[in-house]
Amino acid sequence: MQTVKMVITGPFSSGKTEFIQSVSEIDVVATERKISSEAEKIKETTTVAMDFGRITVDDELVLYLFGTPGQKRFDFMWEILSEGMLGFIVMVDSARPETFREARRILETFRAYAPTPYVVTANKQDLPDAWETSDMRIALRLSPEVKLLPCVATDKESVKTALLELLYSILEKMGAGEF
Repeated sequence: MQTVKMVITGPFSSGKTEFIQSVSEIDVVATERKISSEAEKIKETTTVAMDFGRITVDDELVLYLFGTPGQKRFDFMWEILSEGMLGFIVMVDSARPETFREARRILETFRAYAPTPYVVTANKQDLPDAWETSDMRIALRLSPEVKLLPCVATDKESVKTALLELLYSILEKMGAGEF
């Protein structure tokens, strides 16, 4: 059986935990803690180490999903979680443009860890103030060949689409003998 490790990363509150919870066939192992800082009260809890989920694609392929913490003070976990990854997804909250610069920094950090395939998701596309993906591409300074996918992390089909896009890129690279 082939296992594929994928890392789901992005800024604080971009939807990483919900993304993994939407598709995992096991109860997600989450290291959530209550948020104490009033400045970060966008939500009640935050990931402090990682989230872990699993998806069995078929008899021969299992995906392991590792979600990173989004807060800068926990970024020491990023390099640890990136070890052995075959690809990663950068989640961006398309309704919070103030997080775009941080998303770009995270993307560059993970690209430096390993030259693996990646996709960027424009999450929360169901919100009325969500940016269009074409505008996000410009704001994030993404080249045309980078896959930028609209996403709603709570929608299983939307999450599956993003995972499949990344999986296809990984399998293409494996087929070319680049791993």
